[in-house]
Amino acid sequence: MIWEAIQRAKSEKLNLDVVWLDLANAYGSVPHEMIQLALRMYYVPEVIQVMLDDYFSGLRMRFSTNSYTTNWINLGLGIAMGCTISPILFVMAMKVILKAAEGSAGPASLGGGCSMPPLKVFMDDTTIICSKEDETRRMLTR
Repeated sequence: MIWEAIQRAKSEKLNLDVVWLDLANAYGSVPHEMIQLALRMYYVPEVIQVMLDDYFSGLRMRFSTNSYTTNWINLGLGIAMGCTISPILFVMAMKVILKAAEGSAGPASLGGGCSMPPLKVFMDDTTIICSKEDETRRMLTR
């Protein structure tokens, strides 16, 4: 769909901004406060919110080499890979960000009455498609 939009904009000589975003260390970059915000936003029962807050506040890590081991470090951000709840929490946290951005741009005009929504997302891969540069900038800022 994105390739078709680019080709259509090119043939119609229309302005089309396409931005591909891929988060580095996606699971490791989610702040625990964002998880709690997402849980509240999606009306997850408070008992589950408290349980997950306890779980994430207890996440600690340390590194070892042949000659040295660090002290334990409390993690204030990141979701544990391999944990069954992690993909759900990650998607919920991403949805909070996307909801903040989604109203900042209208559909991208592709000519002939065709348009495309400005956001395409799969997990941490996001594509922004806008017809106006100021909308692209506004969406990226959000």
